[in-house]
Amino acid sequence: MIQIGQYHLGSQVLLAPMAGTSDKPFRMLCRQQGAALTTSEMVVLQKHLLKTNKSKQRLDFVGETAPISIQIAGSQAQELAISAQKAVEFGADIVDINMGCPAKKVCNKAAGSALMQDEVLVKNILSSVVDSVCVPVTLKMRTGWDRANKNALTIAQIAQDCGVKMLAIHGRTRQDQYCGAAEYATIAKVAMKIDIPVIVNGDITSAKKAKQVLETTGASGVMIGRATQGNPWIIGEIDHYLKTNKQAEAISPVQKKQTAAQHIQQIHAFYGESLGVRIARKHILWYLQYFAKKPQTCWAKISKIDTSEKQYQLFKHCLNEIS
Repeated sequence: MIQIGQYHLGSQVLLAPMAGTSDKPFRMLCRQQGAALTTSEMVVLQKHLLKTNKSKQRLDFVGETAPISIQIAGSQAQELAISAQKAVEFGADIVDINMGCPAKKVCNKAAGSALMQDEVLVKNILSSVVDSVCVPVTLKMRTGWDRANKNALTIAQIAQDCGVKMLAIHGRTRQDQYCGAAEYATIAKVAMKIDIPVIVNGDITSAKKAKQVLETTGASGVMIGRATQGNPWIIGEIDHYLKTNKQAEAISPVQKKQTAAQHIQQIHAFYGESLGVRIARKHILWYLQYFAKKPQTCWAKISKIDTSEKQYQLFKHCLNEIS
């Protein structure tokens, strides 16, 4: 199994940190489905932002199962070291550094995957963060900045030398964003050369694909991201298949619909009336796309609702109408 510092994970399946998706209600749901580790949405732990409702919600881990992993972002070594210390104050058992986000608003600030362009800065950041905290530090990154500069192996070696305890690598460059197919050859080279756990991420959409990718890369585990949107049950399916080499017993549609409806209720409870309704919309759309062949009719009605109770009741009604 995967070991991160003193933590032994009971599964090879991890939930990817995703801005706008891997919030507290979704992390708790994915843990229930069998995720060995869930990591928070990316947080920027600067003093002027800590009192905002957004930061408070992103840094609420009450009731979650340990180890708690918090992903931090920034562009300077000292900045990220301080952020790591604050993350520990907020309950982090593991601090994850974001060098994988390809979003322009992040990369334009020389953060996220933009950092991979400067290997000297990467070394300074990783050594500073590792030295600043007493908890394990992990790194999420891509295969490189662009297709001509795939330097994941170099950065992986730097990370290991600096004391990073686990790497998660998305099989695309920053230039690729989320376009085209993920490639795993670069990740296989990393997994062969370094000793710390390497987690493979990108385009893992089924239990059989997960096993195939692990066999191809020699990675220690898989990290599932977009495939969980509207389908958190994929985590349990992958976990069962990797442990038994057999397909998991199918969860009944009724039970899945109940879980989806409960998730929407938990979003409403966590965020409150107005924000909860807005955030629930994307999850409702993802669920409808999973359950219904033609979700447009239900979605057209639900997208216009602005109260949580009406949104929940109509969503339940739509689910019940789907055979």
